[in-house]
Amino acid sequence: MKRTMPNQAEAVQSQPDRRTMAAAGVTVLLWASAFVGIRGAVPYFSPGALALGRLLAGSAVLGVILLVRREGSPPRAAWPGILVSGVLWFGAYTVALNWGEQEVDAGTAAMVVNIGPLLIALLGGRLLGEGFPPRLLAGMAVSFGGAIVVGISMSGQGRASVTGVLLCLVAAVTYAVGVLAQKPALRHASALQVTTFGCFIGTAACLPFAGQLVSQAARAPLAATLDVVYLGVFPTAVAFTTWAYALARTTAGRMGATTYLVPALVVLMAWAVLKEVPGWLSLLGGLLCLAGVAVSRRRAPGR
Repeated sequence: MKRTMPNQAEAVQSQPDRRTMAAAGVTVLLWASAFVGIRGAVPYFSPGALALGRLLAGSAVLGVILLVRREGSPPRAAWPGILVSGVLWFGAYTVALNWGEQEVDAGTAAMVVNIGPLLIALLGGRLLGEGFPPRLLAGMAVSFGGAIVVGISMSGQGRASVTGVLLCLVAAVTYAVGVLAQKPALRHASALQVTTFGCFIGTAACLPFAGQLVSQAARAPLAATLDVVYLGVFPTAVAFTTWAYALARTTAGRMGATTYLVPALVVLMAWAVLKEVPGWLSLLGGLLCLAGVAVSRRRAPGR
């Protein structure tokens, strides 16, 4: 009986090496810090201005690295995925998240946005023909139920509005679509190329906020401006590159699973830096979000 050997790409994706795991770890840590950094900047910058400032800083760093490494432009086959991820993930996601964090605390925002991995699986079932396993649908229902609990609890405490939670859900959707678009692009271009040109496109999409950025940066304190620079250099330039590096070497589902650690890290960072901790009902809703993800990731008996 002929035995079929997995190709090299499949072998790499099924057994990620230590560098891939380290890259994913760097991404998780820096993305968690982004939720805290955004909370420090939103009192002084509007959502669009903050997004543009962050992307400009990220584009500057990535552009220099690209020139030093002389990687050039990505091939034509990679551009559709880069365009979609640039507009939706770098652009729309960043604006929606900034806006949402004007209404909810950092920990709650991270919990709601982490519905994204479930949406990746849902869209993958529709667009990639992976189907809709019952556990996926059950987990998705639990997570969205948790998001509703979070919205009600935060609104009832006067700390947030349901609108803020809905904006974080928009961020989760654009994040999921961005990952699905980015994955095929990484078959044709390097992680640095995909990240750099995606960031360039996101920056261009946010240029209408340039006037707001100039006027608000002139009035903002130095600490808030440094928050914007930090967001551009580390959670954007560094973390999106390490994400793309790891995503090219494993599956989108597995990479999405690594972000389940983000809410817990954000709560700890927000407590240490911002002195803010979600209420008990909000925590319960966030735990429901994560529990739904856990249900969706469980294997059926016998598999």
